[in-house]
Amino acid sequence: MSFKLSCVGFAVCSALASVPAVAVAEDAGVETANIERISVMGSRFNDYKVGSAAGAMRGDIDLMDTPQSVTVIPDFVTDEQLARNLAEVLSNDSSVTAGSEKWNRQQFSIRGFALDSGNGFLVNGHQHWSHYVQPVETLQQVEVLKGPSSMLYGQSGPGGLVNMVTKKPTYDRIFDLGFDTDEYGSTRFQMDAAGSANEEGSVRYRTMLVKQDTTYWTEYQNGENKERDRLLTFLTLDFDLTDDVTLSVKYDNTSDKAGLDSGAWLYSSGDKIGQVIGEEGKIWELPWAFIDINVVNMGADLQWHINDDWQMKLGYNHQQYERQRFGSSPTYTETPENGYKVKPFDRHDDWQYKTAYVDFIGNFTTGSFEHQFLIGANMLDYYYQQQAQYTKDAVVVMPGQSINPNVNYQNATPKNPSEYHHYGFYIQDLITLTDSWKALAGVRYDEQKKDGAGNNAYAVSPKFGLIYEPTDFGSIYVNYSKSFTPKSSVVESKDKPDVNDGLNLKPEYGTQYEIGTKWELFDGGLLMTAAAFDINVENRVITREFDQPDENGHVQITSQEGEQNHKGFEMGAQGQLGDSWFVTSSMMYLNAKYKNDPTLDGKTPIDAPKWSANVWTRYEMTEELALNFGAVYVGERFADTGNTIVKDAFVRFDLGATYNWTYSDTEMSVRMNVKNLFDTDYLDGGSYKEVTIGEGRNIGLAFEAKF
Repeated sequence: MSFKLSCVGFAVCSALASVPAVAVAEDAGVETANIERISVMGSRFNDYKVGSAAGAMRGDIDLMDTPQSVTVIPDFVTDEQLARNLAEVLSNDSSVTAGSEKWNRQQFSIRGFALDSGNGFLVNGHQHWSHYVQPVETLQQVEVLKGPSSMLYGQSGPGGLVNMVTKKPTYDRIFDLGFDTDEYGSTRFQMDAAGSANEEGSVRYRTMLVKQDTTYWTEYQNGENKERDRLLTFLTLDFDLTDDVTLSVKYDNTSDKAGLDSGAWLYSSGDKIGQVIGEEGKIWELPWAFIDINVVNMGADLQWHINDDWQMKLGYNHQQYERQRFGSSPTYTETPENGYKVKPFDRHDDWQYKTAYVDFIGNFTTGSFEHQFLIGANMLDYYYQQQAQYTKDAVVVMPGQSINPNVNYQNATPKNPSEYHHYGFYIQDLITLTDSWKALAGVRYDEQKKDGAGNNAYAVSPKFGLIYEPTDFGSIYVNYSKSFTPKSSVVESKDKPDVNDGLNLKPEYGTQYEIGTKWELFDGGLLMTAAAFDINVENRVITREFDQPDENGHVQITSQEGEQNHKGFEMGAQGQLGDSWFVTSSMMYLNAKYKNDPTLDGKTPIDAPKWSANVWTRYEMTEELALNFGAVYVGERFADTGNTIVKDAFVRFDLGATYNWTYSDTEMSVRMNVKNLFDTDYLDGGSYKEVTIGEGRNIGLAFEAKF
């Protein structure tokens, strides 16, 4: 169709981007004791461009010296977009594709590989259990690390990682109040306060409070809208114990209760294949279904500047995650008007995630070579226990009909807890060979111990990179890196005896080769990047069922065979194109295939589009008024592993405007955003049994006051 040509054109054009410039003023000749910290406020600074990503190299190394594709999404951009969740933040990077949002979880893929809830996400470099909608109000920036990152973070997928960096305490006083709403009646109140707790500034704080009540556009079969109620509290403190030692402590609590939605259904056969079953926006879960989550994070980080060349970083975090899921488990059918099956359940889950790390970072010289050296270790202790009660038999209901769920998880016996311990040791060296050449070498050893025979895993993950800098503002790099994801042993179920029951599965390994380039243009105001990559994964787990049981009664076999290969290229730009024009954008081409697979050979994974792109711009009409325009393009994707159900490509346009003014020394702003400006119908992430329907046009209004 003719639209395809314009989509590709948009994908290429949206690779252009911009960022505001940063001005730094410094007074000379003033005694240290009399130096006054000055905060320069204004809209014309380069808030679209960030120079480093702490997660990429476990240190503050410039992105130009990082032989890896990294996208940093600053909070300035996502605040402009009135982002409400991590999916809206990550839409600013086209290498990230949204997946299913079933049961109020947001799932993602990077370069076509799904991010695991347990090892695909980090908060300030700590592994993070992400089985819930991540709060974004506390984030200073989000870093998308492309490709295998096991050398620094251990078990993780081949596509990359998402590192969420939280806001820090400040020396200067901050007190901001914000409120936003939309046409559905959703509201969000925010308070952000920071500053020094004593006159010397040796104790600093940052605290945030967010109260959100969301009314969704989707509704249950009886006409009731899905709703969500969330309360977030956040507190972090910095203590300067000495001139060289700083202790940071952090606490946050998310209480999040919402109606349950297991996703929409698409026809999988016939003339209507790929179309939505039933009325769009209708939820198949019964209206009493809900999910109630409470997450607490408590942690501390210590930074010690040993001398001018060496520093030590030490951190610990304990994440306590509790969830009650009271659901109806609707069963997919293409004829729900004739009735569909539900099987109510009540389930309580308890996850405990304990993480810790210690890093020694140093700069030294050997001969004519300069070294930026890292040696460290990290650990993860995982605990999980489930308590659940399920109804014995499924019940058939008609659309709009409800039943009384007679289940209570407290009546069930808790299952035996699942635990494992993960340890890793790593060493990395970024070596300056000449004025134009740098080399990176690193290696990591991992060990995972889990209860039960055959559940221990060991892995060595190397990483190599080479950087050539032909000018002071440009670099070209190549890298080689590996990822690994431990697998447990095969455990057969009662109704499906397995030939390989008890087999100890090998870890899944991913190998990437990447070549890329980075350029800072317009006096450093615009960062442009490009990268080509080839990622291959082996030791995939495959389960096949027999048509008839074999002579020993086995009905299936689980083994490790086949590969998954994803190759492509991506481009991006963040920065400033003119005095008043700022842009961030990216695009990606992806060719993702299964290889040597007995059932999926040559097929493409679910939600892996060939083309994707995004752009978000800011144009400052005056000192007070700024306009925004954005667009997101996602190409055709498959909704099933057999590649028979296609979700069409779409382009979604967004529009926004901000007006700033000052009243009685208080800076104020009002913002209006229109998401999905042309009310485009589209299908977002998820398979045909749990797809997310794209939200229609939604007008949002926000007010902020900085006292």
